[in-house]
Amino acid sequence: MWEKLEQINKRYEELVAQMGSPEIATDHVQMTKLAQEKSSLDGIIGLYQDYKAAVKSLEDTKSMLNEKLDAEMAAMAKDEAHQLEEKLAKLQEELKLALLPKDPNDEKNIIMEIRAGAGGDEAAIFAAELFRMYSRYAQNRRWNVDAISSSESIGGGIKEIILEISGKNVFSRLKNERGVHRVQRVPVTESSGRIHTSTATVAVLPEAEEVDMEINPSDLRVDIFHSGGAGGQNVNKVATAVRLTHFPTGMVVICQDERSQLRNRQKAMAVLRSRLLDMETSKQQQEMSSMRRSQVGSGERSEKIRTYNFPQDRLSDHRIGLTLHSLPRIMQGELDEMIDALASDEQAKLLQEQLS
Repeated sequence: MWEKLEQINKRYEELVAQMGSPEIATDHVQMTKLAQEKSSLDGIIGLYQDYKAAVKSLEDTKSMLNEKLDAEMAAMAKDEAHQLEEKLAKLQEELKLALLPKDPNDEKNIIMEIRAGAGGDEAAIFAAELFRMYSRYAQNRRWNVDAISSSESIGGGIKEIILEISGKNVFSRLKNERGVHRVQRVPVTESSGRIHTSTATVAVLPEAEEVDMEINPSDLRVDIFHSGGAGGQNVNKVATAVRLTHFPTGMVVICQDERSQLRNRQKAMAVLRSRLLDMETSKQQQEMSSMRRSQVGSGERSEKIRTYNFPQDRLSDHRIGLTLHSLPRIMQGELDEMIDALASDEQAKLLQEQLS
């Protein structure tokens, strides 16, 4: 670990020197590239410098203890040495975590797809509640939520909704939400008071840019049609809805939530690129399964990841054995405790894999 940290420190010093040279100062492209690399190392270099400073302080304090000190000074020196040893242990753990491989998608925006699963109208109502839960969480973190397409059911439920969520570290925070979410409760329509079990699926895809996934125009069919549902005269008279069909995979993406045909097409292309990138990434992970990084669950759509039990006021995440209470608070978007626990578990698995 220390050898790797010295290599990173050497590279950091090289970057600082290069950015200070007159040749680089006039090259905006190269300066931006170097500044981005330096910025990615700032955090770990700061920790490493703190660690080295604490080591020096501990050496100086222990040196004092070898001198003839009165009882009060000796006690103070011993207490300071103990505090420095605790600080060093903490910094060492933080450095281990900082050296873990980073997910290249962590800083990306996402495409989130929420669909009702088994359970009929109750599943659709639960899907709508999940949508509100994630929307409120996004609002709390000052992220932007933009609906791409949606299909409602009777009773205020949602059959399917596709969202674009943009902001800082969105994929990093929400990537472990993908999977099957299960709800257990008494539906309002259940006269006998019997508990029903319903499900909804959540897909979380890192939003792909054009440079991430290039689509051949000849592989694509674009259909323009009139939007359905509420919307007044614009919906009835102006064809703005867009349907994309990708021939090689058979994927179909429809977007009709915007009044602008161009905007609907842009949104539909964003969804298609993200789905294709997710498919390609999954294929690569399967082909290189022996080298696959550790994950919290597999993230497959069929994996049952969590249960929301309303009669017992209990949320259980089955991947890490976490149980939380106060479901009303959680459903209002207070998800950090759960998301932090999943992130910590993922870090622990990555660390164990790196040390084994």
